[in-house]
Amino acid sequence: MTTTDDLAGLLLRRRQSVCVPSGAGRSAETDAAVVVLEAELADRGHLLTAPLRRALTALSVGDLAEAGRRLIADVDALMGSDRRHAPLFARFPEEVPYQHAYDRFTSVVAAHLAAQPHQPCMNCAGTQARVRALMPCAHLLCDDCHRKEKDWGCCDDCCVWYACQICERRYETDGPLDPWLDTGAGLGGDGGEVLRALRLAAPGDAAAELAALLARRTPLNPQDHDDLVLLLGHADPARAADWLPESIPLRESKALALAPLLDLPEVRSLVGTHADTATDVLRILVVRSGGDPDLLELPRLRGLSRPVRRELLALLDGFGFLRLAEDMARHPRAWKRAGELLHPFEAAGRHARVALAFAVLRGTRLEDSALGEVLLTEAARHDSVRLVGDRLRLVTWQSRVEEALGRWDVTAAAGLLSERPGELLRRLDLLLARSGAATLPEPVGEALAHALPRTAPGPLLGAYGQLKIRTAPGHRRVFFPRGRVTKAFAVGDHRPPLPSRVAGRAGELIEAEAVRRLAAREGERYDVAVLDASLDDLPVPFAERASAASLVAVPRGSSLPMPTDSERVRLFLHWLQPKGTRVDLDLSVVLYDDLWRFVGLCDYTHLEYARGAARHSGDLTSAPAPHGATEYLDLDLPWLANTGVRFVVPAVLSYNDVPFDELPDAFAGFMAVEAGARAVYDPRSVRQRFDLAGDAKLRVPMIVDLRTRRAWWADVTLATTGTDHDVWRHREQIRRMGNDLLDTFEPRGRATLWDLACWTAAARTDGDVYVRGRGHVLWGYRRAADEPRADFALRIREGWEPDALCAEPDLGGRRALLALLHGELAATGEAASGTLYRLYPGPADAAPLERITAGDLAAWLAPVA
Repeated sequence: MTTTDDLAGLLLRRRQSVCVPSGAGRSAETDAAVVVLEAELADRGHLLTAPLRRALTALSVGDLAEAGRRLIADVDALMGSDRRHAPLFARFPEEVPYQHAYDRFTSVVAAHLAAQPHQPCMNCAGTQARVRALMPCAHLLCDDCHRKEKDWGCCDDCCVWYACQICERRYETDGPLDPWLDTGAGLGGDGGEVLRALRLAAPGDAAAELAALLARRTPLNPQDHDDLVLLLGHADPARAADWLPESIPLRESKALALAPLLDLPEVRSLVGTHADTATDVLRILVVRSGGDPDLLELPRLRGLSRPVRRELLALLDGFGFLRLAEDMARHPRAWKRAGELLHPFEAAGRHARVALAFAVLRGTRLEDSALGEVLLTEAARHDSVRLVGDRLRLVTWQSRVEEALGRWDVTAAAGLLSERPGELLRRLDLLLARSGAATLPEPVGEALAHALPRTAPGPLLGAYGQLKIRTAPGHRRVFFPRGRVTKAFAVGDHRPPLPSRVAGRAGELIEAEAVRRLAAREGERYDVAVLDASLDDLPVPFAERASAASLVAVPRGSSLPMPTDSERVRLFLHWLQPKGTRVDLDLSVVLYDDLWRFVGLCDYTHLEYARGAARHSGDLTSAPAPHGATEYLDLDLPWLANTGVRFVVPAVLSYNDVPFDELPDAFAGFMAVEAGARAVYDPRSVRQRFDLAGDAKLRVPMIVDLRTRRAWWADVTLATTGTDHDVWRHREQIRRMGNDLLDTFEPRGRATLWDLACWTAAARTDGDVYVRGRGHVLWGYRRAADEPRADFALRIREGWEPDALCAEPDLGGRRALLALLHGELAATGEAASGTLYRLYPGPADAAPLERITAGDLAAWLAPVA
């Protein structure tokens, strides 16, 4: 059962919006209490926008106290500081230290504005105009809002006064001067933290998030999956016709949305409208019984009423027989259980196709009976069914493809694979290798021309990434099996390399198709685009369903810069044990040299390495409620590099072998802190935080390469046996895993967000495209009138000579596409509209741009009719 509090946390995390009940009106007590709340939030890096502040001041003192505590708790939970930090003012709002709160808020805002001038305006949430703090309330206003709404006037004594647009208080001043707080203007830099503006939630926010998640075309990560379940719990299934979209691309999302409708006669027909494969039906039955749509674990299936059975059998009978039988063969155990509920042989006369599929699945013996006659008659209509003895057997499409490839018949294999575009792209490198041709074989080229327009984004991007590395042999192949936690295993790659001309031509066809789709899709066109070349370090997300829920959604295999020499990396681990069970988690690092030879470690058995190059905070062996336990491990990266260390591999282990998913709360991550800083959890310095979950006892989040000062995001779990775990015992297993992962990640064998950004900009931008990260200025590109958009994308992606150089893009009043690593962009002129992707937050977050995810970028590659 979901709660309103859960929904409030979701809207805060996804939209930075806050639900506030209606109130009777403001009072002096609530005005003072809101100042205290502002100070609490500013200390956590958040601001109240004007509409939200007005809604809070309209509450009664009691309602404000409840809303304030809930909001602070949600912000703490978002940043991972809810377990260890008490509020700034413990007795809010019964005892309001008003002046203390005022001073605290003022000092925090002044410090932030001095370090980072691009802060959001609390009135319009924009960042285009200069933002300054009013004195003495310290509320942030941009010059546009102040100029537009400042309230100058004269009183009887001819004193000049003004009103703050945020708190609506009037102040007097000695003369007609703008009342700005002194924040050391001109001395600040651009490296400080950007405060996050919280806005008042609109009634349609939850519905908009539900629609966005149901429209997602790429797999949901664990956090998005949980959010979808929560939002569906708040949706009324009896009114599903109002909120269900026309189509739900993701099969698992479709099952979550449709399962509650199966038992409601008034909306049951929607199940048949959306479910178009047998596996869809199976997922719906599993979710209806309390299971997960990933079908990795089967619950006990709930019984079905006769009307529901009849409708499901009719639905299954409408699918093509071969696809129906093959879908059942992919999940035989689950379908045999489902058959016990559906009773397909009872209605064999009406639904012979379904009965035949179950007979093949079960290996039913044919007897001299009415059922046997129905099955034989139906089997005669399908070439894929053979009678072997007294049982019916299926000759699958997959087996025919394997047979053709086995005899190296590329023409026959290409013809079969063209029937299923996704399978053709998944096997493209094998098909090209079997052809043995020095140029793209004609049968494969014809199959690609037929299949490419119908291929889903996943296989399209997967094939493109593989073709980039198949010309260079010798790398390890790492596989990530499907599951609820990410495991990996590696094998040597003994495949012969593909000729460069073959792989290059196939890659060009895929790239041209991607650009064609993006240009043909109905949607926003852009006047200007700004792309960050650092996106080449971020692969397109894969295996997201098993990735850890994290503060920053970093795709696995990404390469990210580590903190500067002036900072230390502080790893942290926090956990809370269940009642009655002692849980001992341990934070550790293993150290290796250039050749992946073991050099040393730092963990609970060795609290210090190389006289402080790595230092552990000490071993905690239990984590009782309510606060749990936290361990820290500080790394001085330059010092470690000077001792001969090349690779640093952090690891989190369960010493007494309790799986992470049995803990009520467990997370880890790292901060960037100044050398000598006390061992405290400061949410403002957190660079990454991720949950520890799943049936696992050893997780490796990343691999740090000290030579390049970059971290490769791994997010994998390793198998363990026994108990009393430490990294010394697992050092060889970690070494093999780290070496294999880097051997896979470094050649960039996957399509990247840079590829997606370049294709999108070339296809949808009618003006200039600017690239950051190729020097101190932006490289500008403009498409020639007769230049194919695929060629334009190639120029941008490969870094050809720019058409122009620019210090800052002029986005004022233009529709812009921004694809950035950090949301830091100083732009001139009026506010721009358009679309923003960024990995890390920044000033651009407050601009009136639609925020999208990496999955959304990939989803734009969906086939276009």
